Amino acid sequence: MTLIADTEPTVFETVESEVRSYCRAWPTVFARATGSRLFDEHGRPFLDFFAGAGSLNYGHNNPALKRPLLDYLGSDGITHGLDMSTTAKRRFLETFRSAVLEPRGLPYKVMFPGPTGTNAVEAALKLARKVTGRKTVVSFTNAFHGMSLGSLALTGNAGKRAGAGVPLTHTTQMPFDHYLGGVTPDFLWFERLLEDSGSGLDHPAAVIVETVQGEGGVNVARAEWLRGLADLCRRRDMLLIVDDIQMGCGRTGDFFSFEEAGITPDIVTLSKSISGYGLPMSLCLFRDELDMWRPGEHNGTFRGNNPAFVTATAALETYWRDGTLRDRTLRRAATVEAALAELGTEAAPRGRGLVWGLEFEDGERAAAVCRRAFELGLLVETSGPRDEVVKLLPPLTVTDDELDEGLGILARAVRHTA
Repeated sequence: MTLIADTEPTVFETVESEVRSYCRAWPTVFARATGSRLFDEHGRPFLDFFAGAGSLNYGHNNPALKRPLLDYLGSDGITHGLDMSTTAKRRFLETFRSAVLEPRGLPYKVMFPGPTGTNAVEAALKLARKVTGRKTVVSFTNAFHGMSLGSLALTGNAGKRAGAGVPLTHTTQMPFDHYLGGVTPDFLWFERLLEDSGSGLDHPAAVIVETVQGEGGVNVARAEWLRGLADLCRRRDMLLIVDDIQMGCGRTGDFFSFEEAGITPDIVTLSKSISGYGLPMSLCLFRDELDMWRPGEHNGTFRGNNPAFVTATAALETYWRDGTLRDRTLRRAATVEAALAELGTEAAPRGRGLVWGLEFEDGERAAAVCRRAFELGLLVETSGPRDEVVKLLPPLTVTDDELDEGLGILARAVRHTA
């Protein structure tokens, strides 16, 4: 008797759009998750070095965050509040001020622009243009800032830009750190365009930068390069925006990824792990003197996600009242770097904190490594302009044993595809 495999299409294939992507790389149906692991509907565990694309810095269903959330929902706390004042928002703002802003001497107002990272970027762009009265915003090669039109105009990836279907205007791209291989002094081209009235570059309102380009291939900007950029913005009367959506909330060690460079951006965007639990939430932070908004001038129906305020507050109270998580992340960075260096790939591993990239000669090899890792029980994704980089984003709460296990699986996947 011959058994015929069930080839009936799933509801995901018959109902969901072809735009879906992660489910193609990880062909299983996930059912539950805890800590650093997901489990599919058959109970098979997968170690998660993807962490919701950086939205789960504290792992899945972290008890320190889940208990306050359940208590809040159980007490009939406000769920949807737009920008109304609520007890949950008040506690978040008080905690964010005392645990994050005041210890760092950061002079920021807090804006809730909408639930996603691209909402925060769009708000930052709108505010920069409103404050300066100028239109042009400078971004960098291989940048990624979001999929709405304003954010997409700042993004370097040709495939993502092509999806816009309309011209992407009022932006100019400049070389990111190391883009020219170190043979050209930093900002030589940028500064020359600014000082030449014949360059065709309108005086920019702002410059937006990621300190580590995650989607762009885990490209790490040097601290001195970031300081040089901040100085250039100050001298040339341009606002500096740091997009910390994926690299903030401790991903590089410090709460903000720009702290290592000792700079204070004019505007900062946060999302992904700011809620701590994977709940949609984003912030746009800016200097007090830039707060020129009129009431309701920029808004969004879901900017008041109160359950996210609850888990965000719990995350700050649990992990950011001292330097324990920061120090642990930086120690584990050394472990990851050493393990990846032993793999002997074409390019040296690069990263900071607990975001690392392993570059291969092409996207096919990187994809093969990710496929084999999945077969062995590890979730990792590719990034870079040709998807040639395997990116590691384990939860910051990953245990030492889990970190070693994941790095061991990755090593097996690399060897298997050599």
